[in-house]
Amino acid sequence: MTEATYWDDVVGLVISEWTETRVLASVEIGPRHHQPYGIVNGGVYCSIVESVASHGAAKAGRPFGVKGVVGVSNTTDFIRTHSEGIVDVVGTPVHVGRSQQIWMVEITRRTDGKLVARGQVRLQNLHELPGDRANCTTASPAIFERL
Repeated sequence: MTEATYWDDVVGLVISEWTETRVLASVEIGPRHHQPYGIVNGGVYCSIVESVASHGAAKAGRPFGVKGVVGVSNTTDFIRTHSEGIVDVVGTPVHVGRSQQIWMVEITRRTDGKLVARGQVRLQNLHELPGDRANCTTASPAIFERL
């Protein structure tokens, strides 16, 4: 495995649509995502949920002058096991407010469309970034070059 620069790259998250009202993504699941029993580690699903919600919230907040977002709560439910193959991810806003947002994210198996995990993330909108992060981007540039 090559060294990745951004967390999304480490997980293998590929975003195919990124709007204020929906984020579509996918991840090719394999052994690198497994816990010792050969199924996806729940932390992988939590990471996918957090990333998709964060990207969506960052985009949704731009019209309101939001310069960044940070997750303050992530509740992810693991519905059924999965070992290999592509999972599809859909993130949609539940609430977009001035100070906070809530996003719902569902992860399904591409082979049969069954839900494997779902989560909800509450995010704080940042209208100013701390000085040491003032020049940060919201995500890996490579992810969005394809959009």
